[in-house]
Amino acid sequence: MEVALPLLAGVLGLLLGSFGNVVVHRVPEGASVVRPRSACPGCGAEIAARDNVPVVSWLLLRGRCRACGEPISVRYPLFELTCGLLFAAVAWRVGASWLLPGLLLLAWLLLVLAVIDARTRRIPNALTYPLAPVLAALLVVGALLDGDPAAALRIPLAGLAGFAVLLAIALASPRGMGMGDVKLAGVIGLGLGALGWGEVVVGLFGGFLLGGTAAIALLATGARSRRDAIPFGPYLALGAIAALLAGRPIVEAYLATSGLG
Repeated sequence: MEVALPLLAGVLGLLLGSFGNVVVHRVPEGASVVRPRSACPGCGAEIAARDNVPVVSWLLLRGRCRACGEPISVRYPLFELTCGLLFAAVAWRVGASWLLPGLLLLAWLLLVLAVIDARTRRIPNALTYPLAPVLAALLVVGALLDGDPAAALRIPLAGLAGFAVLLAIALASPRGMGMGDVKLAGVIGLGLGALGWGEVVVGLFGGFLLGGTAAIALLATGARSRRDAIPFGPYLALGAIAALLAGRPIVEAYLATSGLG
């Protein structure tokens, strides 16, 4: 079970990574993620099922469309592979827990929103609004099935806390943060709240630390000016993923070194 569960989760991640590629490109444009079928951007030929196997099809086709030979960007298989590895890592971290389905949804949503925000500087309500309550329900039910009512109560409270903290910052500095980031922080609070308050703090603080470090580096190198908007969503997502996979060891190490443990 220790090996089989991450392997199964990894395969699921590859499949949902393929769907995630569709979501990343269509949702910001307000297009359906169901129809039409995926097609080559060069010749418009629909991609056959045999050419739509995550990662494998891209390798077999040598990164080109079967119909016209147009190059297919490597970002598609990279996204699929990243999603598969992330799912496997989450399953390895969580194990056979009823929380796993909800935490896998959290991982997928973080990855998709990070890429969309990096590309468009926008976090779509079309994803956060419907998926946040689904995430909350999966995690609360999972916590109850795991026999942890305290976690079931902590999940919505942590979601509200994450939303409130980022909302206060956004109101104090409206040009530095958008409401999409505020909603994402609420989603992160929901997800990490299933694991503990320490993970919530690590995830949000990690996002600020990564975002602040990246902003300083971009300004120092001249890659961005003070007038340029820098998407914060990807750094919030990275901080949350770090907390999801290693939040407990980070908290324990901090408590040990600070003498509070």
